[in-house]
Amino acid sequence: MASSSSLSTPSSSSTPSFTLPTKTSLGTSSVSFPRAWESGQGMRATQEKPRTVAVRAEAVDASISPRVSALRPSKTMAITDQATALRQAGVPVIGLAAGEPDFDTPAAIAEAGMNAIRDGSTRYTPNAGTLELRKAICKKLQEENGLSYSPDQVLVSNGAKQCITQAVLAVCSPGDEVLIPAPYWVSYPEMARLAGATPVILPTSISDNYLLRPESLALLINENSRILILCSPSNPTGSVYPKELLEEIAGIVRKHPRLLVLSDEIYEHIIYQPAKHTSFAALPGMWDRTLTVNGFSKAFAMTGWRLGYLAAPKHFVLACGKIQSQFTSGASSISQKAGLAALNLGYAGGEAVSTMVKAFQERRDYLVRNFRELPGVKISEPQGAFYLFIDFSSYYGCEVEGFGTINDSESLSMFLLEKAQVALVPGDAFGDDKGVRISYAAAMSTLQTAMGKIKEAMALLKPPVAVE
Repeated sequence: MASSSSLSTPSSSSTPSFTLPTKTSLGTSSVSFPRAWESGQGMRATQEKPRTVAVRAEAVDASISPRVSALRPSKTMAITDQATALRQAGVPVIGLAAGEPDFDTPAAIAEAGMNAIRDGSTRYTPNAGTLELRKAICKKLQEENGLSYSPDQVLVSNGAKQCITQAVLAVCSPGDEVLIPAPYWVSYPEMARLAGATPVILPTSISDNYLLRPESLALLINENSRILILCSPSNPTGSVYPKELLEEIAGIVRKHPRLLVLSDEIYEHIIYQPAKHTSFAALPGMWDRTLTVNGFSKAFAMTGWRLGYLAAPKHFVLACGKIQSQFTSGASSISQKAGLAALNLGYAGGEAVSTMVKAFQERRDYLVRNFRELPGVKISEPQGAFYLFIDFSSYYGCEVEGFGTINDSESLSMFLLEKAQVALVPGDAFGDDKGVRISYAAAMSTLQTAMGKIKEAMALLKPPVAVE
């Protein structure tokens, strides 16, 4: 409905007025003026008594860019926010949705950040990151991953998420396709859409430990295929690609000159023996076409510091750097000092990281053992990261008194939130509606309480589907 406001204008009973349409920031308005102004008598009208005239304004155009409108909000963040709101309202919800370590940032890293503030390292850094940090990243990549880069082939950003987004924006054009194995991290398809590209989902199977079959990849590659995104260890499944499988995938990629690989390695240090991490760029012939993304959030418990990096051939790094220079500029100077301290903790993060990984593995083992006691549940034991992606699809179709029918991963997650007061993420957010993701980046006591509540809730259900 159009709004109205009041204007005071001169008026005279002997001076007729006329209406002049005017353009305002709110739309078209009508304002009455004395006829004397029109005839050039000008300021004589200022002696006349003012009167109030209504002004109508049209509604503001509130439309949003179609490209942004096409984006879907992160379901992980939505559920985390919902769980937080319930806790604030007094409901004792246990949140196992967010992918954030429950550990504090190691003391040496935190101290380096505080020293940066005390020492005045609080100004802008070069857009690509400080030279000392980029040199340290190059050293890490050489020693731990067998990758050779120079500092001008590294771009430091505000988290690995920014690195991935910029990489997709830098190399994709409208009509290009981004190949994404499912289950996938919730943001990959939206990043493709933001770039005007089309996400092409490659389903995987729990029987293959959610690893991409090379033959499935070969069937879907065409002249529009621009990026294949690989995440190992995987969010949300915890799967780790063995070197032999990556070599088979590289053999297919090699046949398609236009196809690049974005290797998301943010969980590389959170890995459980006997699994081993392999950087895709280290495979023969893959360095020139691989964009490697890593960061500090997960392994070093530095989620709030917002620090990640891209390593790639120089022309790709320069392109991403252009976007960053007009978007955020360089990462926090304080965080970069802390990141340098993280890389100085030793190989693979040293004792600080290995202690966290040991705790994660104990939690994984506890949850896997307990979920296997539930009838109808299928599990692929994760080899890395801190997630379980559990197949609950045998329960779909269950009628629950006072709740309704469980038809899919979202209704199952809502059932567990209502009955068990545990917040999980439905698998449809990750491109696989059969499963639910559970983050075990929480204290063992918290997981034990959550597991007890989940078992009690699931006891209300009986799988309507025969279990193999």
